[in-house]
Formats: sequence, C-alpha cells, structure tokens
Amino acid sequence: MLKKERQKIILNLISENEIETQEELAQKLNDAGYFTTQSTVSRDIKELNLIKVSGKTKKIKYAKPIETHENVSFNLINLFKSVVTSVTAVNNLIVVKTITGNAQSAGNVVDKMYFNQVIGSVAGDDTLLVITKSNSEAKTVLKKLKELLV
Repeated sequence: MLKKERQKIILNLISENEIETQEELAQKLNDAGYFTTQSTVSRDIKELNLIKVSGKTKKIKYAKPIETHENVSFNLINLFKSVVTSVTAVNNLIVVKTITGNAQSAGNVVDKMYFNQVIGSVAGDDTLLVITKSNSEAKTVLKKLKELLV
C-alpha cells in the first residue's frame, strides 16, 4: 500500500471513529485489510500532524488540526513575536524583517494562517517576502500580522 493511500485511510478512520492510541489505529487499519505496524502508524501520525483532542465517548482521540489565523498555536504566535523586528507593506508586497536566521520560522507562521489573499512567500535569512494579490489585500494581511506583534 502506498503511504498517501494509507494516510488518507487514517484520516477517514479518525474522522469516523474515536481512536485513542497508535495501537488502536493500527488495529483499525489491519481490520480494514490495510496491514501495517504501530511504528508505521507513528510516522504517519507525525507526518499528518495529528493531535489529540477530547472525545465524546473516550477521554482523548486523534484529530486533524484545523489551522486558521484564529487558532495558530500560542507557541507559534510567541515565536513570531520574538523573531520579527518589523513588518512593512509596499504595494502588494509585505516585507517581514526578522532576527538573523529566523525568516523561515516567521514564514511558517504566515503559512499556517492560511491567508487567502497571499499568493506566496519567500524566506531568506532575516527577511520574509509575502506576496499578495493586490495592494488592498496587502494592507489587510499587514494589519493581521501587526496584530500578532501586540
């Protein structure tokens, strides 16, 4: 079985069942005819960025995180605050200056915010360039990025 196929099945299983452990997930895969080991499931969980959340019938269960700008993790926001030194917009471009070696970390936060106004971004050593669709959309994204810094 291909990894992508197995991971798609894992996502289906965790959306339809409350699965609490890696062993339980491996057993569900095996019961469905997709024979795998707990160590393979462990790698899949890591690659899929699965998290544990409160379940309805079990204490905890695996889930796929929903990442939007409203729920970027507290740690990522703190990271962004600690490494960004300035944020400026020029036309449809946003320039994010960071402490040396941290532009990719800032870019990771921007990526996890899933701005639909952002076409793409490029990170260097201490500069992140964020490209938006228009000048007005750059202002919207700039405002939201500055809000993270407060």
